[in-house]
Amino acid sequence: MSGEIAKQRKELNAAEIGAIAHLYRGEVYRSTLWRTRLDTTTNWAVVTLGIALSIAFSSPAASPLPLILVGVLIFFFLMLEARRYRYFNVWRARCRWMEVHFFAPMLHDGDLHMEDGWQQVLAEDYWKPTYHVSMAVALGRRIRRNYFWILLIQSLAYIGKLLVHPEPLTEASQLIDRAAVGPMGGQYVLGFGVVYCMTWGAISMLSWADDRRRARTRLVRSGMG
Repeated sequence: MSGEIAKQRKELNAAEIGAIAHLYRGEVYRSTLWRTRLDTTTNWAVVTLGIALSIAFSSPAASPLPLILVGVLIFFFLMLEARRYRYFNVWRARCRWMEVHFFAPMLHDGDLHMEDGWQQVLAEDYWKPTYHVSMAVALGRRIRRNYFWILLIQSLAYIGKLLVHPEPLTEASQLIDRAAVGPMGGQYVLGFGVVYCMTWGAISMLSWADDRRRARTRLVRSGMG
């Protein structure tokens, strides 16, 4: 019975359109709020990397260890930002869904096109809210958008520190000696650094491939997820 009523009803009255407009405003507010939180964690990562650079390059005798330790903080900030991005993506997707299926048809055709069933998709998302992207995809997107440059600067700064301090490098074997941290040999430290960078690179590439796959299979170019 309810299905037949839904099929027969193709229009929204003025009160319902106003309610959807207010709903859209609320989703835009939540999207903006969580977008600001994403910027906050990125700023934290940039500031801590800047502090590590200042300490490491304060003098030729300064240890490059801060550039390694800051990687732990960058990892923490990246995980926190990816978690926040998954929340932000929910509000962003809802806003975009209403823009495409509610506001755009009114502006273009003067019609809501209720027969497309977009309102059922939105209702299901409110009844059973879920993340639209996985943690791995969120990590990859944040790396591609922001953290690629942070990780690149960290890596180049660390290698540059080993090359020039305490004096310019003259032999390749000196690079391994300078990379040593306490009892841990330099080859292990450098190997860990390579694995560290390759792991983030692999996550970003897998996320990029997943985004391309989702874009190819999506019937509507913009919408949920």
